[in-house]
Amino acid sequence: MTLPMYTIKKVLNNSVVICQHDPEPEVILLGKGIGFGKKAGDLVDPASVPEKVYQLTDKEEQSQYRELVKHVDEDFIAFMQEIVGFIENNTGKKVDQHIHIGLTDHLFFTMKRIEQGMEVTNPFLLETESLYPNEYALAERIVDMIHERLDVLLPDAEIGFIALHIHSATTFKNVLEVNRHNQIIGQIVQTIESRLNVKMDRTSLDYKRLLRHLRYAVERVATGEMVEAPQKIEKVLREEYPLCYSTAWELMGIMERELKRPVPRGEATYLTMHLQRLTSR
Repeated sequence: MTLPMYTIKKVLNNSVVICQHDPEPEVILLGKGIGFGKKAGDLVDPASVPEKVYQLTDKEEQSQYRELVKHVDEDFIAFMQEIVGFIENNTGKKVDQHIHIGLTDHLFFTMKRIEQGMEVTNPFLLETESLYPNEYALAERIVDMIHERLDVLLPDAEIGFIALHIHSATTFKNVLEVNRHNQIIGQIVQTIESRLNVKMDRTSLDYKRLLRHLRYAVERVATGEMVEAPQKIEKVLREEYPLCYSTAWELMGIMERELKRPVPRGEATYLTMHLQRLTSR
């Protein structure tokens, strides 16, 4: 990112400064050492800072970040900027600037809870690993980085949460929306096991295929994307596998109710095929 020279309005800490570059609106620049030895009125050239520099331009997010900086150690702030750079370098993607707030806030207060002896749990951990394998692998490395740098050993549950933040930031989706979709998928999985009287092997290939299908089905419904399926196939499935077919419609009802959007009829065909494969195994 090529940034112009900025005039510092306020130094929040050695890694965070509030700047102005007329006629542009005020921005917050994030970069290790960018505020070191600086004061209001000084010029800052982001190109002169060795580490990558990020900028927060959204007014609401600027306000959230200013409040967060009051409570978080500046070394941790700088470390989190390194982690964001690590994510960008390893995904090859530009990230949503909100990750500076969301992930920093999440990890800082998670560590506080761990210090206080509070347990961190994640009932959807295996599903997260199956749904977002690349993000999950990257999150594992970040947990290792935190252990090495801060001497804090995060539980496996945190790998899943960090993976969701990575997915949210690299796809520019709200992390609350991503988490909400995962909760819907979890509800659907519970319904499948209850209606079909099965206990799915969370490590099996069929289960991972089902999760991937559910993820894209939920995303399609959320965005209003239509899916078509041959009516002849639907008729055969309805007659040959009535329990799976009726369960598929129940699952579609969950998606419609939770997402408050209509579910295309074609989803029933593909869901039935996945359910039949599970029960036949």
